[in-house]
Amino acid sequence: MTTVMAPGHTEQTASRTAESLIERAYADPASIAPKDAREVGRHFFDRLTQLEEGTHEYQYVRNVLIEMNLSLVQYAASRFRHRGPQEMEDIVQVGTIGLIKAIDRFELTREVEFTSFAVPYITGEIKRFFRDTTWAVHVPRRLQEARVELSKATEELRSRLGRTPTTQELADVMQLQPAEVAEAQKAVNGYNAVSLDAAVMSKDDESDTALADFIGFDEERFELVENFHALAPLIADLDDRDRMIIHQRFVEERTQQEIADTLNCSQMHVSRLISRILKKLRTALVDTE
Repeated sequence: MTTVMAPGHTEQTASRTAESLIERAYADPASIAPKDAREVGRHFFDRLTQLEEGTHEYQYVRNVLIEMNLSLVQYAASRFRHRGPQEMEDIVQVGTIGLIKAIDRFELTREVEFTSFAVPYITGEIKRFFRDTTWAVHVPRRLQEARVELSKATEELRSRLGRTPTTQELADVMQLQPAEVAEAQKAVNGYNAVSLDAAVMSKDDESDTALADFIGFDEERFELVENFHALAPLIADLDDRDRMIIHQRFVEERTQQEIADTLNCSQMHVSRLISRILKKLRTALVDTE
């Protein structure tokens, strides 16, 4: 004999199930499955409209909605897993900000599923994060986007071929010219920066050396050589007396008084002559740069 369930009984069972889910959501939001979160979400959004913003109860209901829908953040973040496991924590945090914005702006009168409304907010926040903060060196947008495609293609080919793919193989998959792939590969170097204080392991693995120790420094004597070659023709253009004064003062390192005795003039006059000559040379040197 077949037992037929009365319609009213079915509705009561569904009602009790919904009430049970709502109670469980209040107690432990993280335990609510994504499918159930969609079913009971309307109750919590409706509750938000009845509460005064800023109150403890309002904040509690809002937090329940956030925790119930964190699976949406995980879903959106999984699309960016090719960027590296070290960044996933940051991606989830940024995606959660997008989720919170979606909750604060969602209205039941929109007659749209919250999932459809929230995912673009979450994804947009993650993309904005990558666009604005993660590149250590600014590169054109097309190369930023090419980096993502390059990472996907490299991961796919490495899994398929069991080795690192060549530039030509990557170009075939990405439908780009090899030169464009090479440019994208170079752009990847601008994604992360390394501190000059970072330790670099030596070959014997016995000591660490700071990266800065491998980087060259400006040699001041190079500038001296450049200045010498720049000044040489300018000094050659001086008259004999001015050239002699410069030679005695800066090559032979004579005092102004000693030069004055040679010229049979006062030390003060020699000082004025040296100042005039140096000003002339300095002006000419600046004009040639």
